[in-house]
Amino acid sequence: MDLAKLPVEPPKRRRIGVLTSGGDAPGMNGAVRAVVRMAIHCDCEAYAVFEGYEGLVNGGNMIRQVHWEDVRGWLSRGGTLIGSARSMAFRERAGRMRAAKNMVLRGIDALVVCGGDGSLTGADVFRAEWPSLLSDLIAAGELTTEQVEPYKVLNIVGLVGSIDNDMSGTDATIGCYSSLTRICDAVDDVFDTAFSHQRGFVIEVMGRHCGWLALMSAISTGADWLFIPEIPPRDGWEDDMCSMITKVGSIGQLNRKERGKRRTIVIVAEGAQDRQLNKISSSTVKDILTQRLGLDTRTTVLGHTQRGGPACAYDRWLSTLQGVEAVRAVLEMTPQSPSPVITIRENKIMRTPLMEAVQATKDVASKIHAKDFAAAMTLRDPEFKEYHRAYLNTATPEHPKMLLPEGKVCPKPTNSLGSPGTYFSQRMRIAIIHVGAPAGGMNQATRAAVAYCLTRGHTALAIHNGFPGLCRHHADKPISSVREVQWLESDSWVNEGGSDIGTNRSLPSEDIETTAECFELYKFDALFVVGGFEAFTAVSQLRQAREKYDAFKIPLIVLPATISNNVPGTEYSLGSDTCLNTLIEFCDAIRQSASSSRRRVFVIETQGGKSGYIATTAGLAVGAVAVYIPEEGIDIKMLSRDIDLLRDNFIRDKGANRAGKIILRNECASGTYTTQVIADMIKEEAKGRFESRAAVPGHFQQGSKPSPMDRVRALRMAIRCMQHIEGYAGKTPEAVAADPLSASVIAIKGSQVLFSPMGGDSGLEATETDWTRRRPKSEFWLELQHVVNVLSGRSAVGTNESWSCYEST
Repeated sequence: MDLAKLPVEPPKRRRIGVLTSGGDAPGMNGAVRAVVRMAIHCDCEAYAVFEGYEGLVNGGNMIRQVHWEDVRGWLSRGGTLIGSARSMAFRERAGRMRAAKNMVLRGIDALVVCGGDGSLTGADVFRAEWPSLLSDLIAAGELTTEQVEPYKVLNIVGLVGSIDNDMSGTDATIGCYSSLTRICDAVDDVFDTAFSHQRGFVIEVMGRHCGWLALMSAISTGADWLFIPEIPPRDGWEDDMCSMITKVGSIGQLNRKERGKRRTIVIVAEGAQDRQLNKISSSTVKDILTQRLGLDTRTTVLGHTQRGGPACAYDRWLSTLQGVEAVRAVLEMTPQSPSPVITIRENKIMRTPLMEAVQATKDVASKIHAKDFAAAMTLRDPEFKEYHRAYLNTATPEHPKMLLPEGKVCPKPTNSLGSPGTYFSQRMRIAIIHVGAPAGGMNQATRAAVAYCLTRGHTALAIHNGFPGLCRHHADKPISSVREVQWLESDSWVNEGGSDIGTNRSLPSEDIETTAECFELYKFDALFVVGGFEAFTAVSQLRQAREKYDAFKIPLIVLPATISNNVPGTEYSLGSDTCLNTLIEFCDAIRQSASSSRRRVFVIETQGGKSGYIATTAGLAVGAVAVYIPEEGIDIKMLSRDIDLLRDNFIRDKGANRAGKIILRNECASGTYTTQVIADMIKEEAKGRFESRAAVPGHFQQGSKPSPMDRVRALRMAIRCMQHIEGYAGKTPEAVAADPLSASVIAIKGSQVLFSPMGGDSGLEATETDWTRRRPKSEFWLELQHVVNVLSGRSAVGTNESWSCYEST
């Protein structure tokens, strides 16, 4: 039967297609799941196109409707379960005509495409040609005017799935942080053998035209040298590299008398080249280190292992939120709207004109090919350039041009006669302290701060064991754990979790007078505080004590670091990503343990204090059925509705899905309905139809080695803090105290990184802090709770509401 001859009635529900194209990237499955479920939630039908554009051209069973249960468990799966293939047919107009016909016959007029710049370019060409493709199909007699009438407009939305993170206009692409995690895990493992045998390792990573993976892995692992396509080394780089590696203290044939670094790591992007566009291979670098330095060197090419495995926490929630936004974009588009690509800037999901982003991406490659490397870097995102500068500032502390003057300087005369003004030293004594519970990224932030201080000529003073360590007394004489930190000591912290200088929850108010005496004794010019809500509270107390103690009239800067992510003024705290990765690994493993019974619910308790951030974002990343948080509390009606939802889920999948179901409960969500109580209630109400278990991962959630995201953001934000502190060099105590930003928190807010003042009428202390509950008054992530409910099917259970996809998500 010829389907083209049959009348096609417009479907009662709008139909949205989704396909993955080009390569594969961890997180693509999460994007497909989000598109499917959000489409169904918005009363649309979802269709999956299998094998990318090839499936769109071939049609038939390659384009199938997918239902809610079809995508259950996809978040934890690597690759793309609907397949991805490069289609030569789709590159030809005849192939695109066949694809258009297949879409019309199935009533699909909107397509969400997840792929790289080539796939997204093809999607935009398809949309631009759509009217003429339909006209040609009518002229050829393959479709009728009545058939194409409801489908005159094709809406296309792009999602960028690429481990290279090579798309302009976005900070991250789906899959890039998962790939970075694979690289860092491999290099961390290499550390052990490199240290044991005093070896050097040359690690080759992916990145044909973009050096993002190489740069971020170099930052995350403390690599001694880096090769990326955008910034080829200057001529004579062989001597520069050998000189640098010798300076940082590697041993072997280098510094036999002085025991320095026992490992040497060089990261090479696969597209690395010199300024004449000659390829720089990992084997070439290895031979140079071996022959010139006598360093026992090995080469490791990571290859396609970088693409494998399940997605990390960041890629799971990124792909989920972008998939949700893609459906919203489809439904809001008009015929005049340019095709958008869903992007992220810092912490904000955004829409960017697709072809603008694609063209900027292609321009970078063309500039590199034309040897215009400066222009290529200007086309990269500001974040990329900032990270590169940060790496250069911390790879080694020896940069003579970066050193500040050693003596006293006078910035300008004070009158028209040219009389000298006040002389001051640009070099500062910067104290570093950790306050609160340990969190991933603390060591890396301290390492970055120390490296920057040494590069600029400042003195970095580590305060061990928090404020009690600073104020320790013996025989009426202060004996505090305050000492200068040298490079080789801090360099070893590059991949270590926790806090090597020690952290403590105690606050300066416990002995404010002695604290002030110690500030004067050690002549602190600034205080850099890394920690969570206790760190925020400590700086608040020091700021308020300035009226009585001049010693506190110095820059007081907080870098948030806590797994709870509950510091007022910021949407991101170091350690939260490490916690999420550890928690989803736990959830994936414990859910898989249900494969034998196939009917089991796990109620898992998360940390986070009175902030539900960790529970909510973990719920988004693991596809939790329900998430219980302190902000909403728990009541019997809520539990009853969720048990009804579980019954419905188990009836629908009939035990076919092997994975167990997850419910996450924040530790402070309720004093009555504990984790065990909820598990027991579910078991009782299940009446033998399914089982339930309680699990409490506890301090396991603090993680071991920090995640790559926590490592790279620690470096970037710590250096920002040091630069902010430098701005107060030479200012009087009164001038410092008068500046609201002299006591501030470095924050990620939406698409910006900025400093937020602690005090004043509009400061964080007065306007954004819930001191009783130890969290911000307004929590940006609360809107994510609605997304969790929508994608679990929980939002409409037990209600008569007609949920709209235009509600805040």
